[in-house]
Amino acid sequence: MDLRTYQQRSRATARYPQVGANPIYPTLGLCGEAGEVADKVKKVLRDREGVFDGAVIDDLRLELGDVLWYVAQLATELELDLAEIAEANLAKLASRAARNVIAGSGDRR
Repeated sequence: MDLRTYQQRSRATARYPQVGANPIYPTLGLCGEAGEVADKVKKVLRDREGVFDGAVIDDLRLELGDVLWYVAQLATELELDLAEIAEANLAKLASRAARNVIAGSGDRR
């Protein structure tokens, strides 16, 4: 599935206050879901000696899907196209790699 299709189809499941005029809700949801991903990875380090088995990977797949859903909703709230965001990100990273500044800090390096 391409990102535009995902963004459009996921929008049909958006149920939160003021859908269409509320970037705050999906932003907070994104933070929460990203935290759940981080917590699962943390527990792999703590409880499984860093071994990602099939069950953990399946759980992470579900959580990453939730992260993607919130990213798509936030993009839609801001009238941004998820496919264009992805394309721009790849172009930015390719530019950094070509200029040998992929490591470091700063958004506009």
